[in-house]
Amino acid sequence: MVGDKARGEMNAFQRNESKETLFTFISAGDDPPKGDFPVQKKSPKLCGSNYPLSIAFIVVNEFCERFSYYGMRAVLTLYFLSFFHWDENLSTAVYHAFSALCYFTPVIGAIMADSWLGKYKTIIYLSIVYVVGHLIKSVGAIPSLGNQAVHVILSMVGLFLIALGTGGIKPCVSAFGGDQFEEEHTSERNKFFSIFYLSINAGSLISTFVTPVLRGDVKCFGEDCYALAFGVPAALMVLALVVFIAGSGLYRKTPPQGNVLLEVCKCIGFAIKNRLKNRSPQIPKRDHWLDWASEKYSGSRWTLQATKMNADFGIYVLQPDQMQFLNPLLILVFIPIFDLGLYPLINMCKFNFTPIRKMATGMILAGMAFGLAAVVEVKINENDMPRLVPEESLIRVLNLAKNPVRVTIQDQDLFQQPVEAFQNPVEYSKLILNGEEQSLRFTLQHQGLSLDFNYTVKEKSVYSLIVFEADGSLSSRLITDLEAKPENGLAAVRFINGLSEDVNLTIDNKQFIAVQKNYSASEYSLLERDRYNNGKCITEMGEFTLELGLLDFGASYTIVITNVSGGAVKTWKSEDIKSNNVHMAWQLPQYLLISAGEVMFSITGLAFSYSQSPASMKSVLQAGWLLTVAVGNTLVLVVAQAAPMAQWAEFVLFTVLLFAVCIIFSIMGYFYVSVDPEDLEEKEEKRETSSRGNMISLVTKKTKL
Repeated sequence: MVGDKARGEMNAFQRNESKETLFTFISAGDDPPKGDFPVQKKSPKLCGSNYPLSIAFIVVNEFCERFSYYGMRAVLTLYFLSFFHWDENLSTAVYHAFSALCYFTPVIGAIMADSWLGKYKTIIYLSIVYVVGHLIKSVGAIPSLGNQAVHVILSMVGLFLIALGTGGIKPCVSAFGGDQFEEEHTSERNKFFSIFYLSINAGSLISTFVTPVLRGDVKCFGEDCYALAFGVPAALMVLALVVFIAGSGLYRKTPPQGNVLLEVCKCIGFAIKNRLKNRSPQIPKRDHWLDWASEKYSGSRWTLQATKMNADFGIYVLQPDQMQFLNPLLILVFIPIFDLGLYPLINMCKFNFTPIRKMATGMILAGMAFGLAAVVEVKINENDMPRLVPEESLIRVLNLAKNPVRVTIQDQDLFQQPVEAFQNPVEYSKLILNGEEQSLRFTLQHQGLSLDFNYTVKEKSVYSLIVFEADGSLSSRLITDLEAKPENGLAAVRFINGLSEDVNLTIDNKQFIAVQKNYSASEYSLLERDRYNNGKCITEMGEFTLELGLLDFGASYTIVITNVSGGAVKTWKSEDIKSNNVHMAWQLPQYLLISAGEVMFSITGLAFSYSQSPASMKSVLQAGWLLTVAVGNTLVLVVAQAAPMAQWAEFVLFTVLLFAVCIIFSIMGYFYVSVDPEDLEEKEEKRETSSRGNMISLVTKKTKL
């Protein structure tokens, strides 16, 4: 009875109170977490340290995922060039468009994680999308499955899903790893980001070395096995998902804190909408326009450069796409050197090497790397074919006769000296034409005789004039040569049959070439760099051994079959385009600088952006950090497509841009005031406590009794 009376008195009090004041609750827009999120769960520790056991699953997951991504990406440019037969500019454009998309999609993943699903579920769901993309991409690389249109469609769909998956989970995984640490273990968390970056580059290192081997050394469907090169990364992504799910019971799963950027946009939109609805003069004005929301409320070019270099390291010949493994390898070496050696040494010298200064130094090193890349590119170009321009062509003479021949060309002042028999040709000479094409008279002087031949020459073309003896007289042919070096470090070879009977040639048991008699020329065949001494030449007289010797990187050869002697075919080899004479080892300095710069900039920035962001923006700040990579890839895409320029000039442009941005970044960093992560956590806890009360303020309104 006493209890009932007390409750009655209380209810009376509440009723009376409600007659005088009305308490209006204004939501913070950040309601208490829904669902089961064991935020305070502590994971078992690793070997008695302050490192939670859960990060082991996260690190292994990141290793497998990065193996998957970088392994697929390592062969992507050559896939476009060799499988789709796209040109370099289109291949580069699509490659960088894909890379840019991979760094735009982190914003999507961050919003999903911070506002909706939380980091754990976001990683799971987008990893499934990631796996599906890999599988579609692998199927699209099977040559027997449909025509090229089918391959392109499947590949683009697969790449889009991969970009959505890898980009979406990228800001969540690193932030999720940081969430596993208690706030008092700040130093361990900072070390975790170094370990996390080590796992990234360990996966990248192994995959960028292995997948090119799977592509080039393993053959399927009669050609490079891109299906296998994409299939293995797909399997690693499946493993990454399995490992991540296996650690589910150990994770600290923070609830979605609400995405601050999204809430701000909603708040602004609601304020504008509400103000437009309440334009009546009878409605009182508010102090600030936002008060109307009070009711309711984030590179590939170097691979192409490597294709134009000498990749023979003596004991091993590197594939052009394997050179990328240097970057993760050097990062694996530099991280412990910097963390355990360089940074402590700098601190001993009493120099305050702040995160901002580390990042600025990293940008300078990256700029120097592109400067060195430009120097290497200039040296490479010295050995390239001359650039062809309108109303110009290139020509040379191959004298396959027994005696010297003097060649003169109408209206041209070329070939002052007689061309000796089987003389190694000098560099191409330039023909000046009077239009897009011109008919020219070629005069051959041989042993007192003079013979004229007329040939039509087109602008921006490369020719060889073959001079030979046929039926007791001198004759000639004008044949078209390659206008540029063979792509991807391959060697190009063609044959001229100097026999009086047709021949069938087999090279390395793969290439079958039929060449007609009497100095007919075959088309060019592209071969990997190697020594070819076990070829076969089949004539009416029988089968003979064909020895070609070394066909080197990026070279073009004309091989003349002169006669048959004993059990072998006699040949004469001319190097039309010189082989790549700049060794791939000259890329090492630029990789050293870019890797050191990446360690200083990327790892520092990853940890710094996490430490400076509130809990409600951990993922979105990571996404914003990754968004800068997307902007960089977009810039490369724009430069490659909208403003084509010489490759060395492009590298110089990137050098200038990096130094310019470094200056701007340094000025902004000078005025930046760093936030103590512990103070930030205290503020977040106070804000969360307030929001859990679901109350910002109490607005008192008088009412009539």
